[in-house]
Amino acid sequence: MSAHDSRNAEPDPRIEAGFRSVLVFTLNLWRGGQTAQAFADETQLHDTTDLHIISKSGLPSFWIEGIPAAAEPSATRSVNVALKRIFDIAFAFAALAALAPLFILVALAIKLSDRGPVFFTQPRVGKDGKSFQIIKFRSMYVEACDYSGAQQTVAGDHRVMPIGQVLRKTSIDELPQLVNILRGEMSVVGPRPHVSDQIAAGRPYVQVVPYYDYRHAMLPGLTGWAQANGFRGPTVDWQLAKDRIDHDVAYIQNFSFVLDLRIILKTAIREFFTGSGF
Repeated sequence: MSAHDSRNAEPDPRIEAGFRSVLVFTLNLWRGGQTAQAFADETQLHDTTDLHIISKSGLPSFWIEGIPAAAEPSATRSVNVALKRIFDIAFAFAALAALAPLFILVALAIKLSDRGPVFFTQPRVGKDGKSFQIIKFRSMYVEACDYSGAQQTVAGDHRVMPIGQVLRKTSIDELPQLVNILRGEMSVVGPRPHVSDQIAAGRPYVQVVPYYDYRHAMLPGLTGWAQANGFRGPTVDWQLAKDRIDHDVAYIQNFSFVLDLRIILKTAIREFFTGSGF
């Protein structure tokens, strides 16, 4: 057979089956059981030449020719999405009830620190690119608030009130987003919602990471796989900005209700006990 004929020949089904067996075995090591098998079946990989599997803080992410592989719908994924929404509603209601005294104290502290509203709202990009108004406790002086989100907060930012520093350090300023969760605009876990035309390394994020919009495949979250692994704050470094999106990709591809619970636990340990916000 000539070299030309060899290039145009149909793929050997035995080779393809063997590759898929190796892929499923690898996925099982990283992801476990039915979820791994489901992903391998859903992708229906016919040309596996350019498939790459990259670990992001322990989660595999799947790439074909430099583009994230799509997380296709499946019965298993649909069940996990339903469980996720049920949990979101129950968690948000319970948290708002339990945290009501804290909300009152925070509101008083903000009012005593500076004139202006207790809450800060800002348009953010949600699932499928739809815009919504995110809700936070106001942490900045009222005249310094940036409603566009163009100027990112940095360590020692003079715009942040003293009480705001505490709120941001402990992530308490994010708690009003529980209301966004009840509205169905956010989830407890998911890629963090960015402002439109988010900047990274001094350029539009989509120029730094061409597959940036992939992260809009799921509802944005109060926390996410990136944040649970320390990727939060300003995106001035292009590699850190890219790593953050790559973690979002890994989360979307590996999504399960159990993974969400794992991320919530990691976030509680990192944010509330060590604190990484500013």
